[in-house]
Formats: sequence, C-alpha cells, structure tokens
Amino acid sequence: MNGSGPLLEVQGLHVWFDLAGGRELHAVQGIDFDLGPGERMGLVGESGCGKTTAILAIMGLLPPSASAAGHVLLNGMDMYEAGEDSVRPHRWRDIAMVFQGAMNAFNPVRRIVDQIVEPMELHEIAEGRAARVRAGDLLELVGISARQASRYPHEFSGGMRQRAAIAMALACGPKVLLADEPTTALDVMIQAQVLELLTGLTRELGLSLILVTHDLPIVAQTCDRAAVMYAGKIVESGPTEDLFHTPRHPYTRLLFSATPDLYGRGEVISIPGTPPRLDREVLGCAFAPRCDMAFEPCPSVVPRTLPVAPGHGARCHLNDPAMRSAS
Repeated sequence: MNGSGPLLEVQGLHVWFDLAGGRELHAVQGIDFDLGPGERMGLVGESGCGKTTAILAIMGLLPPSASAAGHVLLNGMDMYEAGEDSVRPHRWRDIAMVFQGAMNAFNPVRRIVDQIVEPMELHEIAEGRAARVRAGDLLELVGISARQASRYPHEFSGGMRQRAAIAMALACGPKVLLADEPTTALDVMIQAQVLELLTGLTRELGLSLILVTHDLPIVAQTCDRAAVMYAGKIVESGPTEDLFHTPRHPYTRLLFSATPDLYGRGEVISIPGTPPRLDREVLGCAFAPRCDMAFEPCPSVVPRTLPVAPGHGARCHLNDPAMRSAS
C-alpha cells in the first residue's frame, strides 16, 4: 500500500430498502474500510450479505427504494456531500465499476465501440475519432483486437464480453475499479484469465481494485487485503495472508472449509443453516446460530470489532478477553 494515505475511505455506510407495510431491510449496517493507491481488496461473503449493495452505494447507483447514510471519501473529499450532484462528476471518471454478468451491462442493440465511447464523451475525456481510437486502444489493452470494436455484444463470447466490460470501465481513466463477481458464469480457464487481467491492470495502470466475490481462495490469490461480510456487517478484515492462515472469526474459517480444494488436501464442509433475515432485528451476534464455537454472550450481546494483529480486526467475542472471562 502506498504510504500517501487512503485513496478511498468508506465510513459508517448504511443502506436500507423500503418494504411493503412500512418495513425496512437493513442491507448494509455501518461498514468501514479504506483502499490505498494501487491496492487490491477483496470483499467476500455469501450471497445476500450486502457486498453488491455496498459497492452500488459507493457508486451512487442504488434503486429508488433504497436509502443510504455514511461517508464515501475520494482523496479526502466526500462524494455524498451534495447527493447525486456531487457523485455524478466522479462516477466513471474517478471510480468505475465492472458489473456482474457482462451481457446485462451492455445495450444489446449498440456496438461495443459506441458504448465504450459514451462515458468518454459524457465526461469530455475525448470525442469523435479520438474517442473511437482510444476505445480501440482499450480493447487491445484487455486482449481484444481493435478490429472487433464494431461488433455487437452478442457476437462476443462470455470471456470477451467481460474483457470489453473492463475496457468500458477504464474509458475515463479511473483511479478505483469496483469489480462485482467479474468471473460469474465463466469457465475456469476464462475466470483465471480475467483475474490475471485485472491483477495486471492494477500494476500497469496503478489502479486500486475492490473485487467482490464469494470465493475466498480467489481473493487469497489476487488481493492484498480482504474484508469478510456477514449479515450486512464486516466481521473480519486484514491482510489476505493473515485471513488465510490465521482467521480470527469462525465465519471466515468456515468459508475456507466450505471451498473445494483442487488438490484434495481437506474435506469440504458446508456451513450449516442460513444467514438471518435483515428485515428483522438481529439480537447478539448474527452468526451465533450457525457458529460451531458460540458461547454464552453470543446470542444476546453484539460483538465489537477488535484488533487481533497489525491491520487485522475481527468482530467476535472469542477475541474479547472481557467476554471470555464473563462466560
């Protein structure tokens, strides 16, 4: 991580969705993290834990049924200060996103080149022939011949569409790239190529990357740090090597255990139960009903996030001497 300080800071981010009958679903519950220049961070967890909602909130792309609170600072400036008016100038220019499912990210009746050119012209980065030349260069950068720029999305394979989606995200030269499950529905070889491409681009262009995935081993291979989400909260974060070798939250450990090992060196153990419903109040630790190490305070007392090593924190009573002595 660059010593000049965080490039992106997320402070106390909450997201609620309005439901029928005046109820609310609290999808993201006060998460905090930062991202340094050129740093790669994984945001990990099961489906429904709030990962995608969190990064859509950072981009200011939540649907009308959602409300957000908190601060998103880019180079120390609060992007949320004036709502959409203050987010719009940064979206795609300073911070861009690769959406899950590249086919759904493209307009099927417009050529790929036109869709890459559009954000450049919107943000006055380039226009006309210069913008189209830049679009071709971006396609070449991600491994697609510029001669194929005039094709439609359905004429590309799944892997090519994902590469083109990355090219589109890079159109305005952003500093931060958010990749939401960028390898979904791709075969294993293409997944590896897309991840290698993202890793290479962060090095070559100095990009900062947030990789959203449910696959901890992918994060361990590609990211410097990881944040593990459960039930709308970050339950553990730190260097990926620490989380891989010495996880300090039972959920992180069980996520690794639930992932198949290609070398067959460990038994695959599924996590019992299901995550809690977030349209209802959750008492104590949200993971307690599924945890194999739960003890007396867990069902009734909300755990604090405590430092367990340099740059490594976990939200678990097992790391709290006061809770362990009181049980």
